[in-house]
Amino acid sequence: MKKVYFDNAATTQLRNEVIICISEVLKTEYGNPSSTHSYGRSSKSLLENARKEIAGLLNVSASEIIFTSGGTEADNLILISAVRDLGVKRVISSRVEHHAVLHTLEWLNKNYDIVIDYVNLDKSGLVDYNDLDRLLSDASEKTLVSLMHVNNEVGNLLDIKKVALLCKEHGALFHSDTVQSIGHFKMDLKDIPIDFAAASAHKFHGPKGVGFAFVRKNSGLQPLIHGGEQERGMRAGTEPVSNIAGMAEALKISYRNLDKEHEYIADLKSYFIDKLKSSIPGVKFNGSCEDQENSTCKVLNICLPIAADKAMMLLFQLDLKGIACSKGSACQSGSEGGSHVLNEILSEEDLKKPSLRFSLSVFNNKDEIDFVIEILKEFVN
Repeated sequence: MKKVYFDNAATTQLRNEVIICISEVLKTEYGNPSSTHSYGRSSKSLLENARKEIAGLLNVSASEIIFTSGGTEADNLILISAVRDLGVKRVISSRVEHHAVLHTLEWLNKNYDIVIDYVNLDKSGLVDYNDLDRLLSDASEKTLVSLMHVNNEVGNLLDIKKVALLCKEHGALFHSDTVQSIGHFKMDLKDIPIDFAAASAHKFHGPKGVGFAFVRKNSGLQPLIHGGEQERGMRAGTEPVSNIAGMAEALKISYRNLDKEHEYIADLKSYFIDKLKSSIPGVKFNGSCEDQENSTCKVLNICLPIAADKAMMLLFQLDLKGIACSKGSACQSGSEGGSHVLNEILSEEDLKKPSLRFSLSVFNNKDEIDFVIEILKEFVN
């Protein structure tokens, strides 16, 4: 059976170079990086070199990179400490954020009684910057803005520099979940005055279970996980040296090939859009995913003109055909309530129809798109 993987927003295939890197480190660098003997010092050296490489790619100081288990932990560390330790009393966010942010904010509201304001969105789910400016102008208490750079479900892009400058103008802190953008966009965090960001290696062809938080120097952020003094006291627990080395390798390769791979994936997405329009009359594109200027080239979220009764088993039937895609984020696939992002931006009529997220990578090709189109036509006709 032909197998097609179009769920790269959920996780990505490891690059061969990353597999080789991880395997070599597993074989040769098994010392605990906190140990003072030669085995430990060797692992520590590799760990710090990886930190410096990542920091160099983002144009920040190595001390501003804190290794975590992934994006969710990084988001939790930043948001919880901002409220608990930095005196943040009010958070401005949006209703289409990843649940790593939304659920953390709900917990903070319940346990710390913070005020949460949600910025208005346009009909495509893009942030209304005038409303954000209004909310920031009304701030009387210490405020943090938390808005994701790339929406994981519909691919909408935030003008991250514009938001960072707005926050700076109004004296607010700015955190962005950049899980879907690190490794896919040039991110110069010296040029973008952001305070905090989260990243996850498995979104840019690195290993699962490792990521990092970017924490601007002298922010005052305090640890979420306590124990040892790893990560300069900011994150206790023995670092997974092999995975961190693999993450640095994956990010390095991504940056080296950024323009070429972006052009390739953008061409795939344009081809996919044209084929859908010509083959499936009535197909709709959710969010801004049809607009390459306002969305990532990786994500295509479509609403299909299929009756609800016929749509119930669509994702399962596609899986039987060997096609991997998603009806929302992977974290939500078992949710009875469906996608909170689509619930926010789609009409009642379109919410009754099936929506699918196809997310692309450099490992995909146009033959796979043609195969998917032919299968989708079977369901629509």
